[in-house]
Amino acid sequence: MAKTSPGEFIRQVRSEASKVVWPTWNETVRTGIMVLIMTALLALFFFAVDSFFSAIVRFLLGLVG
Repeated sequence: MAKTSPGEFIRQVRSEASKVVWPTWNETVRTGIMVLIMTALLALFFFAVDSFFSAIVRFLLGLVG
């Protein structure tokens, strides 16, 4: 592998960084809202599943005791 000088490395990094397309403010806000909604939905789903299994375990332990 050929070695790259520090100056050439910096030029390559700047060249690649100039190709980055940053999202607009609206895209960032919309994506953030979607993340919050999906997080809330997943939290509710896992709460429901946990409650269901907890009820089953309590029922089964009640049969034993």
